[in-house]
Amino acid sequence: MSHEYTAPVPSVREDDIPEPGAVTIVVPTFNESANIRQLLRQITESVPRRLPCEVVFVDDSTDDTPEVIRDAAKDCPFPVTVLHRAEPVGGLGGAVVEGIRAAGSDWVVVMDGDCQHPPSLVPELVATGERSGAELVVASRYIKGGSRAGLAGGYRVAVSKGATWLTKSLFPRRLHRISDPMSGFFAIRRSVVSADVLKPLGYKILLELAVRSRPERVAEVPFVFQERYAGESKSTAKEGVRFLRHLLGLRTASPVARMIGFGLIGLSGFLPNLLALWALTRAGLHYLPAEILANQFGVAWNFLLIEHLLFRDRRAHRRWWDRAGRFALLANADLVLRIPLIALFVSRFGMGALSATALALVTTFVLRFVGTEALVYLPRGKRGSGAAREAA
Repeated sequence: MSHEYTAPVPSVREDDIPEPGAVTIVVPTFNESANIRQLLRQITESVPRRLPCEVVFVDDSTDDTPEVIRDAAKDCPFPVTVLHRAEPVGGLGGAVVEGIRAAGSDWVVVMDGDCQHPPSLVPELVATGERSGAELVVASRYIKGGSRAGLAGGYRVAVSKGATWLTKSLFPRRLHRISDPMSGFFAIRRSVVSADVLKPLGYKILLELAVRSRPERVAEVPFVFQERYAGESKSTAKEGVRFLRHLLGLRTASPVARMIGFGLIGLSGFLPNLLALWALTRAGLHYLPAEILANQFGVAWNFLLIEHLLFRDRRAHRRWWDRAGRFALLANADLVLRIPLIALFVSRFGMGALSATALALVTTFVLRFVGTEALVYLPRGKRGSGAAREAA
């Protein structure tokens, strides 16, 4: 692959950029030392003098990328900052959030460090936002004039299209004005972003911003996805799994969605329960103690799924054994409470056994969900540093 680069002519003239137009370009990096000088040269050539600019690199590298940035910054006409993170919390998305926190401009433009996002589009992103009053301006590969030409191979194209379809299907209202929610190239007004509500996981930070920050006015500009200048893509199967976990976390952020997920996980717990009951009774254990023991297998199954799928971001509020013990008590209390409830519904309200059992199941399910949120995963005040650091 050739490393020669011809900067495209900016589609917005210097005189066309409305005021105010200051911009902070946030670039998350992970071992991109071979791309840094080229990227800074492109930014220097593309961003007009009239547009006040600073570049903030948030670096999670294990190579010499920070040193290369500092050396290359000496030749730049704008301020360049390097924030190196010893612990890459949240992956690339977490790096972007750190960059947004450090930004000092009205506009923040987020772009990759591999030169696949053309810096020549930065002025147009800002100008489009200023002209339209938009709070978020997305560089899209999927509108007229855009292209995903730089994606290497049919596999990556298929993955990109599949991820786009999946996210838009899961968030039809919040993403209906965004044709390319997988884009990593966009401009957002700093005032719109509340960094405290963001919970990034992996590299799809635009999705996180669009869903949690909920910008009211969104605009798009087309862009042609370039070939990587140097190095290798950081898109891996592991990142794909993180993306799916992130999607699930966003989709279950509301109480109603969490309750539905809680119910589906509870239903799935019948399988390990029944398998354990079958094994224990086949081994000769009486069905009553076998049922009690088998229920614990279902409880353990449900706890593991709930921990990793529904309440992953709340696990630091209690130690794992505390969470597990509370969850087990609630789950087993459900069995103890259900029988008196059925008796109450039958004797006091004259209900039939089947309808009383169904109502008791619904009642105890709701109580168990509310109890799990309040007693196991409810965010509390700051605990000691040991609990805060736990990564169970």
